[in-house]
Amino acid sequence: MRSKIFVVAGLFIVASLILSACQVTPSPAAEAETIVETVIVESAPQTVVITTVPEAVVPAEEKKSLTFNFGVGDVPTIDPSLGTDTSSIQVAVETFVGLTRLNEVTNAVEPGMATAWRSVVNEDGTETITFTLRDDVPWVRFNGKTVEQVLDEEGNVRLVTAHDFYYGILRTLNPETASDYAYVLGMTLVGASAYNNGETDDPTTVGVEVLDDFTIALSFLEPVAYNPAIAGMWITFAEPQWIIEERGDKWTEAGFFQGYGPYVLKEWVHDASLTMIKNPFWPGTDNIPVPKIEEITGLMLDQSPAMAEYETGNVDMVSVPLGDIDRVKTDPVLSAEFVIAPHFCTYYYGFNTAADYVNDVRVRRALSMAIDRQALIENVLKGGQEAAQWFSRPGLAGAPTIQTHPDLGVKSDAEAAKTELQSYLDETGLTAADLDLTLMFNTSDGQRIVAEAVQQMWSDTLGVNVKLVNQEWKVYLNTVRSADTPQIYRMSWCLDYPDANNFIREVFAKNGSSNPFTDGEPSGGVHYQNEYFNQLLLEAASESDPVKRVEMYAEAENILVMEDAVIAPIYWYTRTTLTKPYVTRTFSTGGQEYFEKWDVNMEMKSEN
Repeated sequence: MRSKIFVVAGLFIVASLILSACQVTPSPAAEAETIVETVIVESAPQTVVITTVPEAVVPAEEKKSLTFNFGVGDVPTIDPSLGTDTSSIQVAVETFVGLTRLNEVTNAVEPGMATAWRSVVNEDGTETITFTLRDDVPWVRFNGKTVEQVLDEEGNVRLVTAHDFYYGILRTLNPETASDYAYVLGMTLVGASAYNNGETDDPTTVGVEVLDDFTIALSFLEPVAYNPAIAGMWITFAEPQWIIEERGDKWTEAGFFQGYGPYVLKEWVHDASLTMIKNPFWPGTDNIPVPKIEEITGLMLDQSPAMAEYETGNVDMVSVPLGDIDRVKTDPVLSAEFVIAPHFCTYYYGFNTAADYVNDVRVRRALSMAIDRQALIENVLKGGQEAAQWFSRPGLAGAPTIQTHPDLGVKSDAEAAKTELQSYLDETGLTAADLDLTLMFNTSDGQRIVAEAVQQMWSDTLGVNVKLVNQEWKVYLNTVRSADTPQIYRMSWCLDYPDANNFIREVFAKNGSSNPFTDGEPSGGVHYQNEYFNQLLLEAASESDPVKRVEMYAEAENILVMEDAVIAPIYWYTRTTLTKPYVTRTFSTGGQEYFEKWDVNMEMKSEN
């Protein structure tokens, strides 16, 4: 997803494509107002102080701006219903706000557009959560010169309402939208799966109800801890029905796009850059403040050219390419700007279990065990990553840890790998040289380096020569999900909410949802089904005993990576990042930055 599926990617774009800043129109002057509200967050009272401060005019020469790098290839979409990758979701979380929002560092559920919510467990075992929304957030657009509020047909300012959230959720679930992420709501919301799968065209069967303009209720299939987090995902964002129906697929283009978050789309030069500009009408909250930085520009460069732009001062923060990590660590200037931070993502190679050769579990298991994960981390990655023995990253609710389950899953074991492969070769009469295997990855210097290292391990340990093929990100995503899924493909997964359910079940299980990686024809990705595995994960999702729940996920992980060897988990992420000293920032553990919490010291920047 860049998964959300996450990706480290690359394409050289000259620095002249970086767009210049424009002045924004401030909101009318007014005195600051402080409102104290009591909210219910997962049944615990919490006081939130919301401060609304009028925007001040900022001289153009003092305007704060920041440039970062999305990675190679265009941002696939900024439509919340259609986003699946980190780049698309990055734009969505800054230009919209969900009912709730995960703290980017702690992953705690915090208020978003909802100032309060309350939960009721119904007699049939479902859970209804009622959200009370802010009533002071307008829809906005960038008109080519300034950010302006969107008006309705009568000339009144359009405020974000419960009706807009209702429309966004139902649009995500509508089969005609073809949302890859609708499966999450299918797994969790009452009636959502049947509506999304076309079994009914009656939207009233879906567990979403508007109680008044600023109150909405969501009914979940079962009362589980992660329901409030799912309610805040980008696929549930409020959406502007009027512009979507008027402009169709073009509604996300600059000039048409309308949002309501801390930032709004200003420019989108496809395959080159995307710029967001501060929304002066965002009122600000304790956890989603009024932005200090006026403009945020994301480039679309591979890691090496992005690194070059950072060192020349044209980029303010960047992921460090694998080939530069040693140099960065020893450089007196760069080492002071270098941070290795936690990141809740898992890097893995997936197997198309219906494809030649890898349709045999012994071949898949051999390829997985032949990967020397620790050598890869120490000699290639060098970023403090952790060798992954299973899929769901430790630290997630329900996920096992190396401390509690040191022998779980798959480990690097050259001799066992040889034994597995030899068993297959003896049975088929083939030799290792006969295996015609291809590993596909998205175009990127970093992905290529990892692929080449693993390719060499497979050759040295197993005598198998695996061809390497790469594709540009958007094309690659479609290929992996098609009937022509590669035999072996590179992918990664980052959290949407901090629970093992979001990892192993949502990516690999089929429980009546429309997960694009396991359902439908083509099934896209693994072509894998195991009914016991599916049922185990369904039961683990609602298990109330935390110890038993971890054991259930541990059993499922072992099925996935060892017994059935559907994937080869490789490493659990860290972030290796350079940030200019004049930037004050947070380090997200989930894949999306909250730029409204960042700041740029303009005096330091001018001296840098």
